[in-house]
Amino acid sequence: MRRVKPDEARRKAQTGEALFVCAYENEELCGRLRLEGALTLGELSTRLTGITREQEIIFYCQ
Repeated sequence: MRRVKPDEARRKAQTGEALFVCAYENEELCGRLRLEGALTLGELSTRLTGITREQEIIFYCQ
């Protein structure tokens, strides 16, 4: 695991290079702190079968 600078994370999420995921388990908190284009952990779990091992996933918390 490595840290990603905010500009790099945003670029990768916008271009589809990476999935951007809010790292809070609490859906209400995640909803308040959700950044544009980000998935919640619940949304990520429903998409796991379609994600390849090569797909980059960037988790964030504020």
